[in-house]
Amino acid sequence: MIKSMTGFASLTREDEQVQLTVTVKSVNHRYLDLQIRVPPALTEMESRLRGIVQNRAARGRVELGVTLQLKAVSGVSLELNESLVAALSTAAATAKREGWVESGLTAGDLLRFPQVISVKEQPADDAVWQEVCEAVVVATDEAMVALDRMRRKEGEFLQRDLEERSTGLSVLVDGIVAEAGAGDDALRARLLARVAEIEEQIEVDPVLISQEVIRWAARSDIHEEVARLRGHLEHMRQLFEEAAPCGRKLDFLIQEMNREVNTVGSKAEGRGMAEFVVAAKAELEKLREQVQNVE
Repeated sequence: MIKSMTGFASLTREDEQVQLTVTVKSVNHRYLDLQIRVPPALTEMESRLRGIVQNRAARGRVELGVTLQLKAVSGVSLELNESLVAALSTAAATAKREGWVESGLTAGDLLRFPQVISVKEQPADDAVWQEVCEAVVVATDEAMVALDRMRRKEGEFLQRDLEERSTGLSVLVDGIVAEAGAGDDALRARLLARVAEIEEQIEVDPVLISQEVIRWAARSDIHEEVARLRGHLEHMRQLFEEAAPCGRKLDFLIQEMNREVNTVGSKAEGRGMAEFVVAAKAELEKLREQVQNVE
């Protein structure tokens, strides 16, 4: 089943310990590009939240945001970025030694730099904090389920449109085959007429003439290209029903079909062939644009 790459979900959960909101949205992207925004207290949970998202989404730019408001009296912990402080102190000492500044950095100066101090607010009771973390995990998973449901629903509309367009392309391929057959007959007729004119003037070998006519006709034969086109269309219909993400495979198939149509346009005979080829390329472009929305 086809899934769209675009979707949105948001939910809020509240109990006696915490009120939290999880918002997730996704848009088109060639690969899975995940952006997570959480409060500083939940920074250590980012990898776990990332795993939850990756279990539900294989492709797209996904943005996950978590807001947290604790109801119980909270404790505050401060974490000092020692490596950053050391680097700043070294830089200040160098500046003073070179005479660029008159004095080094004070403690107050250091604290003004971003990321020197990380402030984390969490319940004083570790058991309560673990419950809060599990609530965040559960809410994130529920939000991803809701997002996946929306992406599947939109995927149903995408699949119907892709099926209709692939059917239209199949009709165009049938038209190309019919027009090519008529073009081959017309080509043979023109060649034989030309040979008859030449025979009135000079003596020619019928066997050689027949071989040359066959050679010219073979140059316009498109049976291989048509067979591959129909095979790609059948493969596309099979991908529509698979459970695994198929957007990149569909994109590849459309590229291959476009190459086959280009080859047909350069080889096939027939007055109306150009019109069929242009129509097929236009339909392929519409398919390509739609496939960019498929996971």
